[in-house]
Amino acid sequence: MQSSTQAVPVSKKMLWAGRIMSALPALFLLFDGGAKLVQPAPVVEGTVKLGYPVSVILGLGIVLLASTLLYIIPRTAVLGAILLTGYLGGAVASNVRVQEGRFAILFPVFFGALIWGGLYLRDARLRALIPLRS
Repeated sequence: MQSSTQAVPVSKKMLWAGRIMSALPALFLLFDGGAKLVQPAPVVEGTVKLGYPVSVILGLGIVLLASTLLYIIPRTAVLGAILLTGYLGGAVASNVRVQEGRFAILFPVFFGALIWGGLYLRDARLRALIPLRS
């Protein structure tokens, strides 16, 4: 079955803007995932404050690192973005549940926007699927 969408080539400026926009959340999420593997006191305290047992921190770190690595690899970036969207949605829900402030609630939303915005700028296939202009 042929796809009716045609991928428009990416300009160098758009490609680099997308790479930079993608790198910012990717670096943070790699750091956060690594911190969940090492489990320093602030990470443990923050996770427990959100209502999760210490026993889930390692699993969360593995899921976060795997999803972020999938996002970084161009061939699997869309799958990584989908998985990170779910992860960040869980972060929003956790912060809402414990009634954190607006910043804590909106921070993962901002990261999700950066993830998808960066991917949109650097991936012509995604722009063909979601045309923002006719």
